[in-house]
Amino acid sequence: MPSVTIEYVILIPLLFTQVIVFPLVASTMTSNWQDSQRDVELQDAADHLASTIQQLYLTVNNEDILAGTVTQASTIPITISSYPYTATGSLSSPSDPDSTRILTVILTLEEVGNTATAKAVLGPNVQWTDSNLRSNSPNASIDVQKFSNSTLVFSFGG
Repeated sequence: MPSVTIEYVILIPLLFTQVIVFPLVASTMTSNWQDSQRDVELQDAADHLASTIQQLYLTVNNEDILAGTVTQASTIPITISSYPYTATGSLSSPSDPDSTRILTVILTLEEVGNTATAKAVLGPNVQWTDSNLRSNSPNASIDVQKFSNSTLVFSFGG
């Protein structure tokens, strides 16, 4: 009989520990995986948005395109893992006005705080108007205004 008692003394705390530790570890691992998944999806959307802006620049900067306004509807997903997000942009201001400018696009998931950053290389004739793009806005867009002196002013619409 003493062997059964010793087994219970050893196994009951071990089983109790497994009942508490296993769900905690599984929950933590799942949470980390979901966070990583959101980071990957958000980075993909940021890269896509920066690439779209760069392609717009290359298209509208052509001499054959006359002065006016071009609006590109947003092609990024409305949500990432069911969370809406906000995109902001900032343009570098180099000391040499004739050098290229780099647009930094930052996407932030609103409720969980994940962020992703992407960059687009643009020419010296670009200006950026501070604005935000909300992913779930029905009017989300990238707006480009071209002036007769070939200056291009980019902004987020919607």
